[in-house]
Amino acid sequence: MQNLIQVAGILDAIEAKMILDCGADWLGFPFRLTHNREDLTESAAAKIISFLPAPNRGVLITYLTDPDEIIALCQCLGTFTLQLHNKITARALLKLRQMAPPDIFILKSLIVRQNNLDALLRQASDLGPFVDAFITDTFDPASGASGATGKTHDWLISKRLVESTERPVMLAGGLTPENVGEAILNVRPAAVDSHTGLEGKYGRKDAEKVKTFVTNARAAFKSISP
Repeated sequence: MQNLIQVAGILDAIEAKMILDCGADWLGFPFRLTHNREDLTESAAAKIISFLPAPNRGVLITYLTDPDEIIALCQCLGTFTLQLHNKITARALLKLRQMAPPDIFILKSLIVRQNNLDALLRQASDLGPFVDAFITDTFDPASGASGATGKTHDWLISKRLVESTERPVMLAGGLTPENVGEAILNVRPAAVDSHTGLEGKYGRKDAEKVKTFVTNARAAFKSISP
């Protein structure tokens, strides 16, 4: 996972095609959430995922923590690329890996709150052997949501996590076409993710915003490449 762009919160097949045509790599589908609404049905998401051409992927984004429930949902959607946003133990992650196909790809969230860098460093160290990558995102104390908040966090925390873990780090949290380049230059992540920052006034992804986001992200990734 390097120089990768993910767009989350896909509403339908038309939106999915537009986002891929704009140059994004992965599409995120949030399900079984605790705070935010689901964007489409599981069957609709599965149909979109089934038509994605390689190397594009559909990513299950979920708050589920039980390996059996996660596997069942992965099978329903037809993807074993998943993003886990809730607290989960190393034992549960190990069981999940043992139950899943060999090509499973696990992104684990590291949720940035005020003054919690030390806790995140410990979490990254403890869970690193059981995941393929981490994603840093923003906690919203007003709503209790961890992701899809439209809010940025202290990028210095994400930068420290990038520097401290051997796993790739995807940066999320309030990223927009206007700030994604600066975010990449400051944090130097392996990937970026945007959800609400690419939406228009009616909640659909705006094509011009997606194009500009991808263009600015690609330029920033190129500038930090060795």
